Amino acid sequence: MASVSKLTRKIPSGLQRSYQCRRKLLSQSWRTRNYSQTNTSIQTIQTARNRLKELVGAQLTRNRLKELVGAQLSWGTQIQDAGSETNIITQQSDLPTRTISDSYTEAMIPVGTDEILREKYINFYGGMRFGRILEDLDTFAVLISYTHSTQGTEKKSPISIVTALVDRIELGEKPFSPFKDIKMKGSVTWAGKTSMEITMNLEQEDASEWKKVLTARFVMVARNPLTKKSAFINALQLTSQEEEKIFELGEVNKVKRQEEAKRNLLKTPPHENEIQIVHEHFLKTLDPSSSTFKIRVKPENSVWMDQTKLKNLIICFPEQRNLYNKIFGGYLMRKAFELAWTSAALYSKSRQVAITTVDDIVFRKPVEIGSLLFLSSEVVYTNGSKLQLKVHAEVVNPTDYTRATTNDFHFTFDTKQEDLPSVIPKTYAEFMLFLDGKRHYES
Repeated sequence: MASVSKLTRKIPSGLQRSYQCRRKLLSQSWRTRNYSQTNTSIQTIQTARNRLKELVGAQLTRNRLKELVGAQLSWGTQIQDAGSETNIITQQSDLPTRTISDSYTEAMIPVGTDEILREKYINFYGGMRFGRILEDLDTFAVLISYTHSTQGTEKKSPISIVTALVDRIELGEKPFSPFKDIKMKGSVTWAGKTSMEITMNLEQEDASEWKKVLTARFVMVARNPLTKKSAFINALQLTSQEEEKIFELGEVNKVKRQEEAKRNLLKTPPHENEIQIVHEHFLKTLDPSSSTFKIRVKPENSVWMDQTKLKNLIICFPEQRNLYNKIFGGYLMRKAFELAWTSAALYSKSRQVAITTVDDIVFRKPVEIGSLLFLSSEVVYTNGSKLQLKVHAEVVNPTDYTRATTNDFHFTFDTKQEDLPSVIPKTYAEFMLFLDGKRHYES
């Protein structure tokens, strides 16, 4: 048996090479672990939502939803007493350790057997509404987090857990079918002091065998609901060499995120090879018949980046609130995805655009009830038949028009069109969007 302390060592050099190898190992080994529940005991996603409400002290009926941080009987009623801060554990060593299998959870989205539910998930050409899957993934990740984060014998958790980051969602080559049930599986695969990584697989039955159609990795953080500061979570106790490798992959993911943050184009200039790319693209837009930088021409089979913008405004009503009376993160992801999909469809002039990857969605600040949320979508990079879309989300105060960024969403779509027009930046800011999109596409 290995303890956590043995694995929090410095990540070895060759991070990118080890990252790919360990990631492949995880996709093979984690599936084979004998954590599975019997089919008769698998809960539906609605049961999972109800269980989650119990874990945070919420009533099962929505109009009596109670939250851990200032519970409310219904929207608009007075805030209830949130409880005492003495219930919060002040050091991690006072919490019992948990294993990967302790948090392992399964749930079913019964779209194949429930025709009424299927109406919410099916799109207009008989495919799956991926935005609904994003909502369910967010709910499922929070449930797994609470299952891991026991704080003693209390049924209601004294801490609040929220989504900090959607690290990556990868879809398989075969698309979802809205006529087959979807099995969700997930577990905590890495845990620090106040944050944890959740890995989830979604499966559908094919030829009497459950096959993976999606892998998702979320990072969750625990908060003290009274002080809003970080709260401790249970450490992971690793029980095999296989689990050690899974945990170490979480460490590699953490270091990779830290390195990418240091290279953020909002903080540091582009690399030398990226500067060369910018200059080459700039030269393509100059008029060859005039010796000036001022006259710009659009290259053949291309689209100016500023012509790909698409915007949407969302008024944030209480109906879309989460357990903590903020706007549900899964809802934000769904709305951002649907705007990005629309942009991709308009760009490619086709409805047959398939999502392949969701990458690096950071929840910078919560969206309050009553907010005016502006979403702006833009095609920022193209490669062959692939499109890289960025959706920027910001809340706007209508009284003074101040703005604050809440999220940036990154989506990769495949149009199956090899003659897809290239997107071309004009300004320096657009070139930075282009390079950032290229980085996300290649990550």
